[in-house]
Amino acid sequence: MNPLRKTKIVCTIGPRTASYEMLKKLALGGMNIARLNMSHGDHGWHGRVINHLKRINRKEESGVAILLDTKGPEIRTGDVSPDIHLKSGDTLTFTVRRKAVLEERCVEVSYDGFIDDVALDDIILVDGGMLHLQVISKGASDIICRSLDDGLLGSRRHLNIRGKSADLPSITDKDRADIAFAIEQGVDFIALSFIRSAAAIKDLQRHLRRQKARIDLVAKIESAEAIPHLPEIIAVADGVMIARGDLGAELPFEEVPHLQEEITRRCRQAGKPVIVATHMLESMIINPTPTRAEVTDITQAVLQEVDCVMLSGETATGKYPLKALAVMDQVARRTEERLALDPKVRGEASDNAKHEIARTAAILNNNLHAKAILVFTRRGLMAVLVSGCRPHAPIHAFTNSSHVKRRLAIHWGVQAFIVKFSKAPETTIRRAVQLLSSRGIVSSGDRVIVVSDILADGTFVETVQVRII
Repeated sequence: MNPLRKTKIVCTIGPRTASYEMLKKLALGGMNIARLNMSHGDHGWHGRVINHLKRINRKEESGVAILLDTKGPEIRTGDVSPDIHLKSGDTLTFTVRRKAVLEERCVEVSYDGFIDDVALDDIILVDGGMLHLQVISKGASDIICRSLDDGLLGSRRHLNIRGKSADLPSITDKDRADIAFAIEQGVDFIALSFIRSAAAIKDLQRHLRRQKARIDLVAKIESAEAIPHLPEIIAVADGVMIARGDLGAELPFEEVPHLQEEITRRCRQAGKPVIVATHMLESMIINPTPTRAEVTDITQAVLQEVDCVMLSGETATGKYPLKALAVMDQVARRTEERLALDPKVRGEASDNAKHEIARTAAILNNNLHAKAILVFTRRGLMAVLVSGCRPHAPIHAFTNSSHVKRRLAIHWGVQAFIVKFSKAPETTIRRAVQLLSSRGIVSSGDRVIVVSDILADGTFVETVQVRII
């Protein structure tokens, strides 16, 4: 039996993978979280995918979580027919004029405030840098640019302003409709796009509480304006996604690797899960094998001990979605073998009792070379704390809630199971050991660390135990 892969994999679902059969293959192939990109598809399409995933979770006893990724406030070009061929030095006009007959090489922009956000000499990037255009003049409704590259401008292309974030609303009307859909469908995570401060996260958290929706919020870091506010964003979010595509468009691309490292470190210190996204296996959208640079990119993320790595177009529209998943799985496993050669417990000592229980479990595990850590948790908190310590052995979390089981799919090193909790903690532990033994995960004679509560003078007390099965 393959050892547990500690780094989790997020797969974006698209036309290539939306069928029940393909979703099942992804789930059995190692997908931990299915991402629904609300920039594409309608609610009917996404609803069918969600129903397939729920059926797979019931039938296969898998715990694939569902993450709904909002479109967010985007700036896009209007429809262009035919595509505009540009050479370096050519001029192009962006306009906010509506329903007008446009001149040659004049393209409509979806956001009226674009005029105010752009200044002379600003660099406008098309699709994250496929084209660079420098602003040479602007009027009441038009922005005239000079192309710095040879390239093609098509319809509905994504625009960024280098070094700036446009003054757009944090949550759009479409996002609100998609969030209502997420609540109705009972998804596990919502990823908020183009987050610039903690305010939008707090507002949505209040809304979810009013709706009694148990959905965790993942803040997508992809705008320049978010960077000065990282501490407060990480503090309030339930997790963070480093969306490197737009981040590398708004900021110098050479800064992105350093920001990835910094955000990962901050998230680990705060005990928040972090997802690294965009371009991880981009070449596998059309090719059956990855570039060596892509393999190195995944390896670096795993060495940083991020919680999740993500596939986007590779599994949504790519020609080889199952191969891309297999490559990511293989690279992560091989890199984790290297990490295992020098296991270190993360996190500093504190006066928080639960945190210290988790650290103790991780230290005992590493010092005693235990086979596994068994964590019994109703809300998932203790499993999350143990995960944050990055112990050497896999963390097997036992809960009586299917929601908590799926919620733990985002956390490094945690494999969650449903088990019936007994009033007698020893009975619950026995059930869990039997479950693991039946699956060949542990065997008689194995040493394990158990994080559970025991009944002492009528009160449940959390303990860390060393046991031989």
